[in-house]
Amino acid sequence: QLQLLESGGGLVQAGGSLTLSCAGSGIMLSYNNMGWYRQAPGKQREFVARITTGGSINYADSVKGRFTISRDNAKNTVYLQMNSLKTEDTATYFCNANAGITTWWGQGTQVTVSS
Repeated sequence: QLQLLESGGGLVQAGGSLTLSCAGSGIMLSYNNMGWYRQAPGKQREFVARITTGGSINYADSVKGRFTISRDNAKNTVYLQMNSLKTEDTATYFCNANAGITTWWGQGTQVTVSS
């Protein structure tokens, strides 16, 4: 069964750091463009970061310089290193795998940043 399994969320104080992981099960993440999205209560899901199969990386302006996306193909895992966290980063973070026509989502992991 194909799954994207996110982990690493939690409660952290403003200014702190967290690293999210997205592990693929039944899917080779290296064949997909991988992304992280987030959704805060009452808001639409928004783009956070993307890494393509070729290694190109894009970030939302709101996280540039603070977040780093990376992938370890040997571990079939994509990471999101989040530094200098702000209260406005509080959201459920979702992993996304995009193979063009087909896209898959993980179940999400909650990140809460306290002031």
